[in-house]
Amino acid sequence: MNSEMVRGLSLIRPDWPAPPNIRAVCTTRPGGFSPPPWDSLNLGSHVGDAPERVLENRKALADACGLSVGAFGWLNQVHGVEAVNLSSGNARGIPEADGSFTRARGQACAILTADCLPVILCDHQGDVVAAAHAGWRSLCGGILENLVAGMELPGSALMAWLGPAIGPDEFEVGPEVKAAFMAQDPHAETAFRTPGAREGHFMADIYTLARQRLERLGIDNIHGGGFCTVTDRQRFYSYRRDGQTGRMATVVWKS
Repeated sequence: MNSEMVRGLSLIRPDWPAPPNIRAVCTTRPGGFSPPPWDSLNLGSHVGDAPERVLENRKALADACGLSVGAFGWLNQVHGVEAVNLSSGNARGIPEADGSFTRARGQACAILTADCLPVILCDHQGDVVAAAHAGWRSLCGGILENLVAGMELPGSALMAWLGPAIGPDEFEVGPEVKAAFMAQDPHAETAFRTPGAREGHFMADIYTLARQRLERLGIDNIHGGGFCTVTDRQRFYSYRRDGQTGRMATVVWKS
């Protein structure tokens, strides 16, 4: 992971061997215009923050990325499995989806998170990029599978980076979550350990679950992970920790 200050924003640069024309950043909390509880670089327009402040924050991010505000393909994320092609005409307005991909130069795939896992992908040739909002429901439901299907490339041609999400020591889930993953892949059991704080609950490792899904798709060039949005209060928003809070953005595009 490489962090750097860009025009007053503290941005995480993914540590993955992407081609030179592929650009990606993940935002952190500092450097924006929002007051508590969204302090300060809140990029979510659906969390109670004033729209004009969110717009200023998005302008600051666009400036730091060298993009226009309109270049960002924001989604209405619903913890589902829909993946949209931002290169086509079907993405006018704000599509209801949890993943996006594009072959268009200068079009940014953008995902908002505050505990859920952001996953970005690109191919080894730098022709296509993609991003997924991979909370457990979307991950289990098949968002990564749908995203890769839309990219129309074999997994061996792709690489992935896993951004900041809730860590395995903080992500307590009910037995139904473990059962849902294991119904599709018995090896998912290795991503769950007991006990959770509540009887019958488990501690889940969403990074392991995502890696298993990516590997089943033939993607073994996987990087990132190892963050915890809950415990790293200074850098990351966490819905589980704070309830009302802001959102980080994970963004990938072709330059």
